[in-house]
Amino acid sequence: MIPRLVIAGTASGVGKTTITVGLARALRARGLRVALFKCGPDYLDPTYHARAIAGPCHNLDGWMMGQDAVRATFAHAARGADIALLEGVMGLYDGASPVGDAGSTAEIAKWLGVPVVLVCDASGMARSIAALARGFASFDPDLQLAGVIGNRVGSRGHLEILRTATGGSPPVLGGLPKEPALGFPDRHLGLRTAERDAVPEALFAAWGERVAAWIDVDAMVAIARAAPPLPEIEVPSAITAPRRCRIGLAHDEAFHFYYADNLRRLEALGAELVRFSPIHDRALPAVDGLYLGGGYPEVHAAALAANGSMRAAISAFAGAGRPIYAECGGLMYLARAIVTLDGARHPMVGLVDAEAVMNERLQALGYVEVETQARSVLGPPGLRFRGHQFRYSELRDLSGAIDRAYSVRRRRSGEVVREGYQVGSVLGSYVHAHWASNPLVAQGFVERCAEGAR
Repeated sequence: MIPRLVIAGTASGVGKTTITVGLARALRARGLRVALFKCGPDYLDPTYHARAIAGPCHNLDGWMMGQDAVRATFAHAARGADIALLEGVMGLYDGASPVGDAGSTAEIAKWLGVPVVLVCDASGMARSIAALARGFASFDPDLQLAGVIGNRVGSRGHLEILRTATGGSPPVLGGLPKEPALGFPDRHLGLRTAERDAVPEALFAAWGERVAAWIDVDAMVAIARAAPPLPEIEVPSAITAPRRCRIGLAHDEAFHFYYADNLRRLEALGAELVRFSPIHDRALPAVDGLYLGGGYPEVHAAALAANGSMRAAISAFAGAGRPIYAECGGLMYLARAIVTLDGARHPMVGLVDAEAVMNERLQALGYVEVETQARSVLGPPGLRFRGHQFRYSELRDLSGAIDRAYSVRRRRSGEVVREGYQVGSVLGSYVHAHWASNPLVAQGFVERCAEGAR
């Protein structure tokens, strides 16, 4: 049995990440091995989780992955841990549907039989916390709400008022004081990623100390250990195939949005992942294919443009017929240029004949379902998989000669658009795909890269 606990919120922005990170640090200080998970499609919070435990964080998304893949990924990634923490997405019951569990934290909690601790913004709140907590607890009788944490409390006395208000049903397990000076930095997609130059180690240490001092960690551990036994789950092995190819993985300040589960699937199929930096490296490593993930290429556009030798190397790699798969930020990098909000135009690789232009307003947000319309580096036409979009950029002045290999259906509106920009052995898209929705996609990409290796 894996002791486990969900840290959920009444809404976005109530402090789930701060409390999850602080709790992970407090547990590690006790000598416990902690596995961390993020519900939903988010790439940013997991970078804080990874810093907190010095290890990977896995996303668990009910809509993109499905129940079997969620359970298998959890069992695989939590193996060997003393306790697993799952940070929720948005509010506890928020997800892909306003009338159902799909894509919500509640869905994951029920699939994995995980007790929930609810985080609320308690600033300016007293007896109302009882109404709020009991409402969340009674909304779904199949969900176990085991406790409440009041974030941004004014004092120890305020915290005691909150405890008295609920009368222990559900119990208030503690709270964290308002400390704006210890806030994690953010930018246009949410929190900044937890690079060491932007988020100092002292912040993680401080929140670990605050959690240990202000929250009943013993009670949290007891709740986690009281979680019911998991159903029998077939846990995938780490690497099941001999090495078939080497795939270059763009990974630096500009590119780091990858699902750990996607990378594990590539490795399980026999791919060796070789990290390289489009900002700092002057040449590509010896690889058979490239995977350019999302990130913040617009923030580092000048540095990417300045590295002309890397841009030329990637262009030559594509010219030799080698496969390149790019998502969102990776697609922007493959365009002719990135145009930033100040109007500056920064030349990029130029494999996709268009300009990636940043906007002040969000251009796309939400889940999508993709069906491939042509053979690509991912495999034959007719492949269906799920993913999501979250972007402020758009492609402008797109050449009509570029094939569009995707039919993309938006989850909320049902609108279908043609996307998936394909030029020879290059495929770029704004869709962040999760390959648990169709393992044939990872298989197809590895096979395509392996052709070059042979």
